[in-house]
Amino acid sequence: MATPDRPGFVLPLLLLAGFRTLIDDLHAELAGQGHPDLRPAHGFVLQAVGPAGTTASDLGQRLGVSKQAAGKTVDRLVALGYLERADDPADARRKLVRMTAKGHDGLRRSAILFDELRDRWAATLGADRVAAMEDDLRRMVPSDVFRLDVPGWFGG
Repeated sequence: MATPDRPGFVLPLLLLAGFRTLIDDLHAELAGQGHPDLRPAHGFVLQAVGPAGTTASDLGQRLGVSKQAAGKTVDRLVALGYLERADDPADARRKLVRMTAKGHDGLRRSAILFDELRDRWAATLGADRVAAMEDDLRRMVPSDVFRLDVPGWFGG
């Protein structure tokens, strides 16, 4: 039950602040490892592109944003060297968006860094408490927790 010293609105703010702390720490580390231009939204895009690539239209649907918004982000990531556009071998009228070696490296480093960040939290809070927090969150969140449409959801 929410109480005056623990009002209900504090929980989502703390969850968001925890997420933000992890993401800010991740990007500080990524910058030091050769990826200073990667931004939090870029991780969602790279995940949505996936190993096989996708079209800008499908990417927009996966992210919950318009095709134009997806295209603008793709343009930026192409300019930064994380994505490339290529002809679709199955349909010459379509262009695929694919990750480059730099994009794969950014995702690989992110996965390693997330493990290291989790280990830091466990060193501070205790491994059992971090595991319990993860278990509790798994019980409370929907099963489709790993949706990639967060950029669209935040955008309204």
